[in-house]
Parts: sequence; C-alpha cells; structure tokens
Amino acid sequence: MIKTTAARPFEVRHVQLARALFAAIAALMVTFSPDHSAVIGLSIFSGFAMATGLVLLAAAWLVYPAGRRWPSVVLGTLFVIAGLASGVSQLRFVTMFFVIVIAWALATGLVETIVGARGLREARRLKTADAARSESRDALSIGILTLVLGVALLLVPTQYALEYTVEEADATFTLTGIIIGVGVFGGYAAIVAVYLAIAGFSPRRGTGASVPAAETSAERDAEASPTPVTDERGVA
Repeated sequence: MIKTTAARPFEVRHVQLARALFAAIAALMVTFSPDHSAVIGLSIFSGFAMATGLVLLAAAWLVYPAGRRWPSVVLGTLFVIAGLASGVSQLRFVTMFFVIVIAWALATGLVETIVGARGLREARRLKTADAARSESRDALSIGILTLVLGVALLLVPTQYALEYTVEEADATFTLTGIIIGVGVFGGYAAIVAVYLAIAGFSPRRGTGASVPAAETSAERDAEASPTPVTDERGVA
C-alpha cells in the first residue's frame, strides 16, 4: 500500500503573489505621489523591503523543506536590513537613498541570480519537474532585473538638477537626481509586480501533488512475495 504525505498549505506561488502585491503597492505609491524626494522614496522603499523580507523569512519554514531554506533566509534578512536602515529618519537624505537602494539591489540581485542559475542547472541535470525549473527561472529573472536596477541607479548623478519650463502650464520645474532615482525604483517595482503576478497565477505541472511516502519493509515483502499455488486438495 502506498501512503501519501499531506501537501504544504503554502507554495512558491503564494510567495510570488505576496511579493507581487507589495511591489505593486510600492509602484503605485511612487506613481501617484507628487513628491519624489528622498524622504518619500525611502519611506516607500522601507515598507516594500520590510514587508517582502518578512514574507521571505516566513516562507523559509512554511514553503521550503529543510535543506532548501537558506536562499529565502538570506534574501529575507537582506530585505529586512535594508528596510530597517531606510526606516531611520536621520538617514533619509539624497545620498543615503542611493547608497541603501543600490547596496540592497546589488546584494539581493546577486544572491537571487546565483540561486536561480544553480537551480536551473540542477533541474536540467536531474530532469526534475517543470515547477522546479519555473521557480529557478523566475528567481534568475528577478535577480537579473534587480542587478539592472542597482547599475541604473549607479549611473544617476545624485546632485543632478535640470530646470525646464512647461509653456502650457506657464511653470518652471526642476528635474533632480533623486526624482530620477525614485522614478527608476518605481518602474522596477512595477515590472517586478507584473512578472511575479504572472508567475504566481501561471499553472505549473508538478505542484500541489502529494508525495508518495516510503513503504515499510513488511509491505514491500508482502507485495514482492508470490502467492503460493495450491491444488484442488489445498496442498501447496
């Protein structure tokens, strides 16, 4: 007889959907905020990083089995540290926005890229289920996208300022480095939200199925041993 173990109540798709939700909230806050200052940018980033980090830390025990928890723990820890640092009001100025977000993007992007690449290579070698390959591919994509964010912010001059006039509004505005930086982060959050939402809602083979448990030696022996043949008198 084959026994089955109960499926976990939470799956990778739940983590992806939670991350997509927080990224979408951050993108909407950046988009509809008229103020793209360092204070607002770090406030939005702090909430995004803290919420995502707590999801990743919880997922280490609720989603992943022993032996596969370290990527989620490392990523969650990096997110929480960045969220705590950006939550300090004394650090909410232009230079620190770039320092904190760039450091976070390069660190988490590198970790997620390595984890995704290694997972894809292992999945191809062992020919594992589609779900494992999809999870690794998604991690690799998000990791590369986060690294691109870090590099893009490195290219933005922190003291940049450009005055321009909108004749229709008869007003003069100033485009600064921090406005560009917060806008770039908002664009990144929007792309991540869409990507992870699609990944979370996409059907995947190999998920949600119960895993056969190991049979006992007695059950294996009973199934393996042939049934004795008897004649009409009941003699074997």
